[in-house]
Amino acid sequence: MSHLIYGYSLCVALSLMLFFGFYFLLAKTPDKAIFGNYLRSRRIMGAALLLLAANYSVHFFFEIRFVNINAAILMNLSTYFLCYWLFSSALTSLLDRFYLTRRRFVSHICRWLLFTVLSGVVLLWLPEGPGQKTGLIVMAAWLIVYGILLASRLIVAYRRAVRIFDDTHSDNIAAYIRWLSIFTYWAVIFGVGCGLLTFLPDRYIYVWILSSVPFYIYLFCSYMNYLLFYEQVECALESEMAEPESSSEEVALPVDISGYGDMPKKLAAWIDAHGYVQPGLTIRDLAELFHTNRTYLSSYINSTYRVPFRVWVTGLRLEYAKRLLSEFSERTIAEISEASGFLSLSYFTKVFTEKEGCSPARWRRLDSDAR
Repeated sequence: MSHLIYGYSLCVALSLMLFFGFYFLLAKTPDKAIFGNYLRSRRIMGAALLLLAANYSVHFFFEIRFVNINAAILMNLSTYFLCYWLFSSALTSLLDRFYLTRRRFVSHICRWLLFTVLSGVVLLWLPEGPGQKTGLIVMAAWLIVYGILLASRLIVAYRRAVRIFDDTHSDNIAAYIRWLSIFTYWAVIFGVGCGLLTFLPDRYIYVWILSSVPFYIYLFCSYMNYLLFYEQVECALESEMAEPESSSEEVALPVDISGYGDMPKKLAAWIDAHGYVQPGLTIRDLAELFHTNRTYLSSYINSTYRVPFRVWVTGLRLEYAKRLLSEFSERTIAEISEASGFLSLSYFTKVFTEKEGCSPARWRRLDSDAR
């Protein structure tokens, strides 16, 4: 392998990771208490990036891979194992502020120490041969399985958050956290790839280094963009996750004492009055309007209409928007989007196009020609 290519690739990746890591650690966030969890998550991610930067620095300045290949592999395996946990903890805590506990921290640190010690035994103590190769395969498999388990835990937290948003909010709050899902799957592919690329011949190792550049750029941009929406997402999570405790007695009420038998009539009257066009509508708003239990109301909508609250309300809004498009040709698409309860013209256009197969403007022209 050309040392020049190896050095340039390390220099590019190391510069980016140092910048991202220190930015995550030191950059300020809005001076509000609600951003405390975001700041903690970003600092954990910054620590993970600086840990990886330290790994890259050893490769760059001391060329450890060319001095002692087994020591280089040991350092990589140990670094990746710890960084897997830091990455998953930083992201999972964005969706579950109670995820990070002292017990969980100690547990994962102990696993990391055990993994590092056993990897050291395999790489530095066992003689080269079938025994060492078998040990390396075992350690690599352990690393991969560990990463996949952490990623699956994050995906479970993500899907739970999406389910909460879809069952309780009319707006697509889940769109603000979709990057977490994309990044997690990318991280699994990248993490497994890094583990395998560690064992590549020297002439291909720059591929492992350069592959990290787009990965961490995406991570940095996603964290920065999420800062714009974090407060809205966190408020939604706080209000809904706290609800079961505050309303446990209400959930236990028998069905027939709160007027639940009138639910179809109440919903029909509400729909006739176009109550669904209220911007930022939540299931709690509707439950308070009906003087009923929001947990039951959510369950009723899911079982009756076979869709979550958000999808149901969006369908009502789209039908209302179609009537406006047909009856009021002088009104702009933006005006109709706002009048139908959509907070964003882009989101209105997206869901309308997905359902009707064409944009609102084109649908209006086709409807006008048909009449």
